[in-house]
Amino acid sequence: MRYYFYYFLFLISCLFFVSCKGKQDKPAQENNPILSTDRIYYAQGFTIETYPDYSLVKVKNPWDKTKILQTYILVPKSENLPEHLPAGTLIRTPLKKTVVFSSVVCGILNELNVLNSLVGVTGPQYIDIPFVKENLSKGIIQDIGQETNPDIEKLILVEPEVIFTNPVNEAGIGALDKLNVPVVHCLEYMETHPLGQTEWIRLLGRLFDKKEQADSLFFETLHAYNELKELTAMVIDRPTVFTELKYGDFWYMPGGKSYMAHLFDAAGADYILKEDLSTGSIPLSFEMVLDKAEHADFWLFKYYQSQEMTYKQLAEKYTNYTLFDAFKKRNIYVCNTLKVPYYQELPLHPDRILKDMIRLFHPELLPDYQPKYYDEMK
Repeated sequence: MRYYFYYFLFLISCLFFVSCKGKQDKPAQENNPILSTDRIYYAQGFTIETYPDYSLVKVKNPWDKTKILQTYILVPKSENLPEHLPAGTLIRTPLKKTVVFSSVVCGILNELNVLNSLVGVTGPQYIDIPFVKENLSKGIIQDIGQETNPDIEKLILVEPEVIFTNPVNEAGIGALDKLNVPVVHCLEYMETHPLGQTEWIRLLGRLFDKKEQADSLFFETLHAYNELKELTAMVIDRPTVFTELKYGDFWYMPGGKSYMAHLFDAAGADYILKEDLSTGSIPLSFEMVLDKAEHADFWLFKYYQSQEMTYKQLAEKYTNYTLFDAFKKRNIYVCNTLKVPYYQELPLHPDRILKDMIRLFHPELLPDYQPKYYDEMK
């Protein structure tokens, strides 16, 4: 009998232990089971997880792909703040007051129809959006200076809920932490596929409660891009192409796995560095470029000046430019970024840039289309 009595006490103590253990606090994700993980199609720089009371956005570190650069917890302003939130930067949505350090992000906000949230921008001379220019002149939007040297006093005065930045390296991360304002690092420019850059609109859309609109805009661009890409899928004659200009001692050219290389391939052209595995720009000597591109069919480059670029002016800049067949055969096409919003539209609408390129390389595929970004150099 004594044996059964002790055995009974043992069972009671075990049940009590299990019961108490079950009442202990659990991690936030266990208390709040995930509802869904958004499928990301091309972007490699972020993930989005949806929980019943909040969304979890993780921005990856492009300089160290094993690390997360920042974690954001998005909680609607209309809801009470949940308990047991995970570690990260809390952002209450939708945002109503923002400062933007990037013309590209301004373009995204324009697409989402939330430019009225802007209270400050840096580098206003590079933002070609009528609403922004008008409100800058009225003082509704403040000029916060340059991205690399913002006016901290003005930043404090406009009281933004979030600051959107475009850090160019890890050294730029954390520079604004002392303001105690959430900083969202927009790294769309680090994406290697044109549609990967476009997909960042899906992340920003969630900050303004514009999820459906942002997703719709992305898939609209995705569909248009792929339709154009199908036009060149069966082309046999693929012209060769190279790009950019020499600056100082080097000629910085996009790597063979960069977004520009993807655009050339989709447009039915063979980029001279297509075998290269780099995703960023590669510094090349003039001799190396001449060796690879001397007999290339096309030369495309961008410039920023009030006067239109001409063959005469190009030769005066650097005589050896005349050694390329594309120069000799007058097959150079240029984009003046002072007069066309190339940099603002490329991340959001790579399909439009792609359409220009297809018209240049394969005019028979789009006979009625007039290029909007690239012009034949005179």
